[in-house]
Amino acid sequence: MARTGYDFQSLTQENRDWKEARAMSKEIIQFDQAMFETKLDAMVRDKVERIVNAMLDEEADLIANAARYERSDGRKAYRAGHYARRFTVKAGRLGLKVPKLKGAVFESAVIERYRRREQSVEEALIDMYLAGVSTRQVDDISRLLWGERMPSQTLSDKLKRVYEDIDQWRNRPLAAHSYPYLFVDGVWHKRTWGGSVENVSVLVAIGVDDTGHREVVGVAEGMKEDKASWEQFVRSMIERGLRGVRLVVGDRCAGLVSTVNSMLPDARYQRCMVHFMRNVLSKVSHKHAAWAASALKAVFAMESRQAALEKAEQVATEMESKGLKAAASCLREGISETTTYLLDDYPVEHRRRIRTNNMIERLNREIRRRTRVVGSFPDGRSALMLVCARIRYVTANQWSARRYLDMSRLDGIMQSTD
Repeated sequence: MARTGYDFQSLTQENRDWKEARAMSKEIIQFDQAMFETKLDAMVRDKVERIVNAMLDEEADLIANAARYERSDGRKAYRAGHYARRFTVKAGRLGLKVPKLKGAVFESAVIERYRRREQSVEEALIDMYLAGVSTRQVDDISRLLWGERMPSQTLSDKLKRVYEDIDQWRNRPLAAHSYPYLFVDGVWHKRTWGGSVENVSVLVAIGVDDTGHREVVGVAEGMKEDKASWEQFVRSMIERGLRGVRLVVGDRCAGLVSTVNSMLPDARYQRCMVHFMRNVLSKVSHKHAAWAASALKAVFAMESRQAALEKAEQVATEMESKGLKAAASCLREGISETTTYLLDDYPVEHRRRIRTNNMIERLNREIRRRTRVVGSFPDGRSALMLVCARIRYVTANQWSARRYLDMSRLDGIMQSTD
């Protein structure tokens, strides 16, 4: 009968093999990956530093038309020592010895090439931040591209130059064109104030000019989107040359309608149709939601303003019969200012685009994508600058180059009215 159980001889041999392997592992050289990479980076940086300094010396010899200690009748300049300069390349920060010359100005093509690359990388990092990349990601990309960090404070300092350009853009004259259509809205964000976080608004205005092209004509901090904020916002655009406004499209904001009536007397107010419908439907029970949505669409499908008003009254009466008194009241209260676009003063071909604030809402969504990354802002100016930067980034393409409306239709109506 065969024996079962452990083979103690085999186990003893395996134990001896394991002990030998363990003893051998202690003799193997341990490899420190982090230390190796650090030393390798230092070696590369030192090598690049020596090469660049040698190239600078060669450039000085070419400008002087002679080597440093060479006696030559053709010499054009003499060496006068050097000055130290720190220079950042992908290999890291280099310690350069830039030659000084007597009798000639030393201008290095080597440094100029690196300086242009440094500027292009820096501009790319700023563009990434304005496009929505977080400060931590910008820092990581900076180290990858050119071997040096760009912490948030450094990025903030560099952005100051960008902000100066933004201020010039915000305050540019508007007198070159008239803007028959003006779309306005507020973008809400959080701001830290006195140790607490509060909601404040950045006001945005987009104009469609007399050539039919879109342009962001105003951006300003609006605090609470109240009457004083709207008046100040519109006044600033008028002072910069805003003229020819015939229709202002926006949501039902406090003070906006009265501001349009008092400061833009030749313009009418068009309440955003989409937001108005949402307001009415928010007062409708789930049981009647589908019917109410269909009924409201029928109102805004009318070809004339009078027909739309009559249809709205029919819908409001039917709402009351269904017990939807709040919805009926909301419909009656806002239908007049929401059907301004149906007046004969505006071309039929423009109606679909001037009855809603969808154009500026899409822009606001792009802004919110960036502001959500930041969270709360330390002050109003930082929020305003970031919103402006994002607007310029988003609109710097076919958005403003492509014609949005054929304004000859409006011109024809104006001439027939005159």
